[in-house]
Amino acid sequence: MLPEKTVERLSMYRRVLQTYQDNKSEFIYSHELASLLHLTPVQVRRDIMLIGYTGTQRKGYSVKELIEKICQILDGGIQINAVIVGMGHLGKAITNYFNSKRNKIEIVAAFENDSSKVDRIISGIKSYHTDSLETILEDTHATIAILSLSPPEAQDITDRLVFAGIKGILNFTSIPLNVPEDVFLENYDMVTSIEKVAYFVKEKIKK
Repeated sequence: MLPEKTVERLSMYRRVLQTYQDNKSEFIYSHELASLLHLTPVQVRRDIMLIGYTGTQRKGYSVKELIEKICQILDGGIQINAVIVGMGHLGKAITNYFNSKRNKIEIVAAFENDSSKVDRIISGIKSYHTDSLETILEDTHATIAILSLSPPEAQDITDRLVFAGIKGILNFTSIPLNVPEDVFLENYDMVTSIEKVAYFVKEKIKK
């Protein structure tokens, strides 16, 4: 199993390489890829060695082959079904993004408490009431849940998701969640991120 940070960087490498490929570039050196992502060439080479791929000293890495290798590692040829809980502005934005990418992760259902958003197609996804969460999860065989709902409901929904068989949760709410050890939890705190950016902006202004 690869380290979490390596998996994150592999995802970034793939996105950058796909853009690079669109520009008709066939090869890329580690220092070029590192520069595009503000990393060190050593880090890039180490990550790529971990997935069992090597380039050549003369040409660097084949962009096409490296993308294919990363796809094998990240996607594994398996379609993963995901659900999203909370279809406010953030939930819609996330769903629209995934719908446009058409990758190996597909959002197959949405859940809402708001009756005005239930039994509707929102951003191309059928929205169900949270009361039917367990039934829909069983029908769709989803293993990932994305949470973009109000914080007070988050832990209760999480407990139900885990009990229903969800194995990975991406948490966009502002509260920490408790999950069993066999469930992978990724927290994304937008408030913390913007406060971090604001802090360093202020530090630069002071100079």
